Amino acid sequence: MYPANDLNLSHETSDTVYFFSHAFDPLNNWSPHQVKLWEKTFPTAEHAFHYRKFSEIDPAIAQNIIDAPSPWAAMQTERQHKAKRRPDWQDVKVGIMEEIIRAKVAQNEDVRICLLATKEKTIVENSPWDDFWGIGENGDGQNTLGKIYMKIRKELEE
Repeated sequence: MYPANDLNLSHETSDTVYFFSHAFDPLNNWSPHQVKLWEKTFPTAEHAFHYRKFSEIDPAIAQNIIDAPSPWAAMQTERQHKAKRRPDWQDVKVGIMEEIIRAKVAQNEDVRICLLATKEKTIVENSPWDDFWGIGENGDGQNTLGKIYMKIRKELEE
């Protein structure tokens, strides 16, 4: 389904950029897997995550996030309105992300297959700038997204 990572299909030389999907792309919050939650359909998990920051506080901003043409645009909309997001966000964000990832895995067979194909390996969100959801620049971040995926994988295997 998805090509093996060792094929090195996405890389750059001094004069050429080669791009193609990689084996674990379905685990990315920006992957084009719809998520249906809260009586809404989101183009990506990234859209759903940023939507929830405003859904109860400012429905117009929340709708702009759903309508954003890409996960990047959804994130930019959130950043423009960061001061208006729900005040309890830091307390609820992990639970919301877990809810989104559970829905994504349950609703998309290729995501579920990809997750189970990781077997017992540690799953790392290899973000060089996010040390909460990923491992950050120094590789010592909390890897919260990876931990959520491993928790769901364990439950699927049981």
